[in-house]
Amino acid sequence: MFYETAHNDHGLPHDPFKAIVAPRPIGWISTRAKDGSVNLAPYSFFNAIADDPKLVMFCSSGLKDTASFAIESGEFVVNLATLPLAEAMNRSSAPAPRGSSEFEISGLTEAPCRLVSAPRVAQSPAALECKVTQSFRPLGLDGPSPSAVMVIGQVVGIHIDERILRDGMLAMDLAEPLTRLGYLDYAVTREVFAMTRPKRPDASDQAPRHP
Repeated sequence: MFYETAHNDHGLPHDPFKAIVAPRPIGWISTRAKDGSVNLAPYSFFNAIADDPKLVMFCSSGLKDTASFAIESGEFVVNLATLPLAEAMNRSSAPAPRGSSEFEISGLTEAPCRLVSAPRVAQSPAALECKVTQSFRPLGLDGPSPSAVMVIGQVVGIHIDERILRDGMLAMDLAEPLTRLGYLDYAVTREVFAMTRPKRPDASDQAPRHP
């Protein structure tokens, strides 16, 4: 099948776009507004976009509290969403009014950060402290998006629970990070395999994958 997104005439019961672009890492973003209000919400339009400097981005459908607080304060925190925290993460997506704490709604504990004022999720095994470098409405073919707001931040500090380290490296099978699929579906990383990059131009030195 083929369909043009301008018409969205796919004939399916649900739009397949987000199911195709999957799995997507979940940006579990915590922020603090200038008035002290705290917000916590998951974003599936999230990713790391550079290593030097270390940059991450999340995109909000509308100027919701997370994007608003991040832009206002110039800071946000990315908390690693994991399988043991799945229900709490989902609860934090509730449409709570401004001033309500999703930490309380989700039964989570605020932990202080070192370099930003926003709290991190104490129960999360990893967190990225970020300072906002850009915020804007991304361009579509018809101009700036009327709804999407993208926030880019530089990672200035990283928290890691040493229980998810093995041989000096993050062990994703221990952390069990959640990823977002399409529709109402999620996935969890439990199996990991490694591949070395080929160094020869013809990739003839490509080694077989190994667990």
